[in-house]
Amino acid sequence: MTTFELIRRMYSLDTLDTRFTTTTRTPLKRGSEARVDPAQDKTNKAGAEARQGTTEPSPSRWKTPEFFLYYVVIIVVLPLMFNAAFEVSRASHPNYSTYESLLETGWILGRKVDNSDAQYAGFRENLLFMFFLLGTHPLLRKVFERFRPSNGGSSGRYAAISAKPNESVSGPVSAADAEPRLGNRVVFDIGFAIVLLTGLHGVSVLKIFLILYVNYSIATRMPQSYIPAATWVFNIGILFANELSGGYKFAAIADAVYPWSVTTVDGKGLKTAKNWGAMIDDYGGLVPRWEIMFNITVLKMISFNLDYYWSLSRSGGSPIEKKQLDVANLSERDRISTPASPHDYSFRNYVAYALYSPLYIAGPILTFNDYMSQLRYPASSLDSRRTALYGIRFLLTLLCMEFMLHFIYAVAISKAHPAWEIYTPFQLSMLGYFNLHIIWLKLLLPWRFFRLWALIDGIDPPENMVRCMSDNYSAIAFWRGWHRSFNKWTVRYIYIPLGGSGAPGSHGLWGKVRVVGNFLAVFTFVALWHDINLKLLMWGWLITLFVLPEIIATVLFPRKKWENNKEAYRVICGIGAIGNVLMMMAANLVGFAVGLDGLQGLVHGIVGSYSGVVFLVAACACLFVGVQIMFEVREQEMRQGIHLRC
Repeated sequence: MTTFELIRRMYSLDTLDTRFTTTTRTPLKRGSEARVDPAQDKTNKAGAEARQGTTEPSPSRWKTPEFFLYYVVIIVVLPLMFNAAFEVSRASHPNYSTYESLLETGWILGRKVDNSDAQYAGFRENLLFMFFLLGTHPLLRKVFERFRPSNGGSSGRYAAISAKPNESVSGPVSAADAEPRLGNRVVFDIGFAIVLLTGLHGVSVLKIFLILYVNYSIATRMPQSYIPAATWVFNIGILFANELSGGYKFAAIADAVYPWSVTTVDGKGLKTAKNWGAMIDDYGGLVPRWEIMFNITVLKMISFNLDYYWSLSRSGGSPIEKKQLDVANLSERDRISTPASPHDYSFRNYVAYALYSPLYIAGPILTFNDYMSQLRYPASSLDSRRTALYGIRFLLTLLCMEFMLHFIYAVAISKAHPAWEIYTPFQLSMLGYFNLHIIWLKLLLPWRFFRLWALIDGIDPPENMVRCMSDNYSAIAFWRGWHRSFNKWTVRYIYIPLGGSGAPGSHGLWGKVRVVGNFLAVFTFVALWHDINLKLLMWGWLITLFVLPEIIATVLFPRKKWENNKEAYRVICGIGAIGNVLMMMAANLVGFAVGLDGLQGLVHGIVGSYSGVVFLVAACACLFVGVQIMFEVREQEMRQGIHLRC
């Protein structure tokens, strides 16, 4: 394999996640199958299925005069964009002194590093420890499984397919070995999780187990009809309670229940009276604020309860038997939608799922059904070569982030609330643009690290980031690809139960209103789940508001009416996409970067003068070029049998 082929393979969709090159109804590719480049596989069955219901792709435009003009624009403008952000990050810039205190000593070419984002700083400063966990966790599992005997035998929803206890199903794990494999993994997952959580949160691990137990009791002890409502009320209540109580400090509990103090002597011999609860709080582990990491677990708690609730409504035998599916090679949709056996919904399996170490801190998010399926039969997409390429890709992305933080101080500048009038409109727009890119990278890196850890451990969760932040023109499609596992979770547990976009009565004007209402419900939950504050709530509502123009445009300009004038339709869509891009940038700057006041300062600085308006027109022309490239990227994917819908 040449260097070019290796790079192409490393940055292929198949390496990122085989779910992108197969349909949800198709079993994920085995390692041997994945070595065939899907871009060259013109007879790919999954590709043929992916095209169903979509418009046939147009002839390639990559070598047309129009696109050669676009290439010239990119070659000229892209260096100017980086230079504008670099120039305002120089020590000689008049505003440098206002944010210099937020910078730290760096390691690249004598430059300081912008480590002012607290969320990413926590990840960056603990990378060595996390790499240690990534290496030792799978190794300890292998040692555990080597010395823990397996009892054999088969039971459960999959093993029942095999008529003979020792008959093998296709794949590396036989039906007879599936149950012992599940048992071994569950026991290890629980044991490792207890050790990890005790180190992270100390005595607060008791609070976590108490919350888990109450949620489990809601699913297994309440009348069936009450389970969904009680689950949502309890878990949303937990989000608020965790935030408002600060994680239920033992000191506060002691003050309310039994206000008894203990006299302690510090290192200087001074005596102080200390609440007995505060003494317990001192053993809070490396991350005493356990509640900031608990939001992912809340999603898993809801997933378990609703998967269990829907399993109670199933009747008429196993879907696996009805469809005659290969239990060791299920598609993603079958792994998610097929209920586990009744005995699988045990407290032991529930705890192992909720606290699974590689996905505990930041995800990605697996449903309970999918997790149980992969415990028995590892996903056929798991392949050491693909995982190695994924790991190299992660390291290159990490290096890219380091260069960004050393040469572009967009985060520190926005935190310092500088005098925006000092910057030119071009510089202001680049500060906002690169601020968003750093936000994208700071989320991408933890998600990919923890997914890499899970892949090495034998679990294949969904990839969270499908496309680069700059490769998005549709607000609706953007949210399908951003935090993708969370998006799939909200679709399964919120959007579809509310009626989705294809339910009866969803067409016409009132149908569109209902769809917008569903979007509002989803993004309100998403905003509250991220953090309970007004800024993120405004972000969630802005996202819903900015989806409206796109929905209205699809009604006014339906694609089928432009089949005979596709070039004009492409131009109209490009113009509309410019507005989409600007609105998405504004919403995300409000929610995750500068807030509403900061956005107002940026906008005023850009359009508050004649030169700013001229720049805005030029910027929109450049965005039009970028959007046309995005259109063609998706057309190229369709020619290869890939339809990502984002």
